[in-house]
Amino acid sequence: MSPAIAAKEGGRQRRAGSHHHCLDVRSEVPPALALCGDGLPGGEAEALLPLEPGSRGARGCRAELGSILLLLVLYVLQGIPLGLAGSVPLILQSKSASYTDQAFFSFVFWPFSLKLLWAPLVDAVYLRGFGRRKSWLVPTQYVLGVFMIYMSTQVDVLLGDGEGRGPDVVALTVTFFLFEFLAATQDIAVDGWALTMLSRENVGYASTCNSVGQTAGYFLGNVLFLALESASFCNKYLRFQPQPQGIVTLSDFLFFWGAVFLITTTLVALLKKENKELTPTKEEMKGITDTYRLLFSIIKMPAVLTFCLLILTAKVGFSAADAVTGLKLVEEGVPKEHLALLAVPMVPLQIILPLIISKYTAGPQPLNTFYKAMPFRLLLGLEFAFLVWWTPTVKHEGGFPVYYYVVVLLSYALHQITLYSMYVAIMAFNAKVSDPLIGGTYMTLLNTVSNLGGNWPSTVALWLVDPLTVKECVGAQEQTCGTTVAAELCTKAGGSCVTTLDGYYVESVICVILGFGWWFLLGPKFKKLQDEGQSSWKCKRTN
Repeated sequence: MSPAIAAKEGGRQRRAGSHHHCLDVRSEVPPALALCGDGLPGGEAEALLPLEPGSRGARGCRAELGSILLLLVLYVLQGIPLGLAGSVPLILQSKSASYTDQAFFSFVFWPFSLKLLWAPLVDAVYLRGFGRRKSWLVPTQYVLGVFMIYMSTQVDVLLGDGEGRGPDVVALTVTFFLFEFLAATQDIAVDGWALTMLSRENVGYASTCNSVGQTAGYFLGNVLFLALESASFCNKYLRFQPQPQGIVTLSDFLFFWGAVFLITTTLVALLKKENKELTPTKEEMKGITDTYRLLFSIIKMPAVLTFCLLILTAKVGFSAADAVTGLKLVEEGVPKEHLALLAVPMVPLQIILPLIISKYTAGPQPLNTFYKAMPFRLLLGLEFAFLVWWTPTVKHEGGFPVYYYVVVLLSYALHQITLYSMYVAIMAFNAKVSDPLIGGTYMTLLNTVSNLGGNWPSTVALWLVDPLTVKECVGAQEQTCGTTVAAELCTKAGGSCVTTLDGYYVESVICVILGFGWWFLLGPKFKKLQDEGQSSWKCKRTN
């Protein structure tokens, strides 16, 4: 529903060619979604830490508790930039930023979906004396830390002073895009290091550290930050004497976590050594060109190309509901910190849902679940539009009544059920059709395309809200409100711009119509892909 509370389907992906190609998703998706298969053969597999000579049986996790805690900390740090990026659209909305600005800022969420493009470089290029993963992890986190501390001195200016100077959306977008790019690069390095940091029998804890750590980091950077940044929340729940500002500002938050990044990275660089038993040098040197050639050969296969074209258009019908609804609620007066806090009661549901849904997607036709859930999710788009329309009618001086938040929470819970039904179905299908000989690269490619299928419609949906909105100048004759300049002239003439048709409602209806059109016309073709033989999905490799 919003950048703060909507589960991101543009999730986190393992790098291409990883051993145990587990599909890690973003903080909202629990470890139950990890779909693991066998490692890649030969040089494409990254060696797990072998059993020590003379060891008797499996080593308990206590023997590697330090490494497990380190992974947990690294994933928590990774979640901080993600959470902060998710909070900025709500802050911009509270400062009356346009939806065109929101659309531009939405590019910030693209790097995690596109990291397949540079993941082979992170895997293959490194300083042998310093360590394969530390060669990327240490400088990346140092840059993040220094950049955060520097931005703590500039972010208040970028967000606007509230005295006629609005947010500098271009600078904010560039800044947080770099944050997300660095966080995605750190993710590639940490994912790879997790496989060799832990022994073979304990490597499963890496997925748990990933899910728990990033969830905690996202919570700290988003939900906790928005709550502590809100003056009304702090005055109501945390203070005896009201103050005009929250307990922390974005500047304070950036400085604190920048310092944490620098201290943690220094400790890792000095104290943690990497396992030396890695992929043979010959395979490392040819890994980059091989991976890119492999990706191109996969995408050319007819079955894969059809899947990509269909999944890139499948989520158009949800774009208005997923990308715009939360921002509209903030525009209508719902406190942004209250929307963020709605994510908390959803955590148990998000843990249970994949366990239940996987029972229906584990068979030979997982896309049936995707197809059945789609119309319900489309109809929820109309329910969200009604919710936005209903919001100002229940608002009172003290805010919103409890029953309003109950309705919002129930709507969000229903949305999560349909979202997870489709998400788990796609994950199961990708696991089913991926060629086991190149499973890591194959699945990462399919998931990258699936993520992009959710990213681009959200950006377009945000961009179209303003052009589809119709406003009239009331109180000043011969004035219009079609553009920003015209709106300023209307105000100077003593009038005011009044919305006669909100583009969000127009867009919601159009998206639902397009969604049902896809469901009727292309949905059966999409389901038919699961009836293709395994030969249609196998890639012919030439070494």
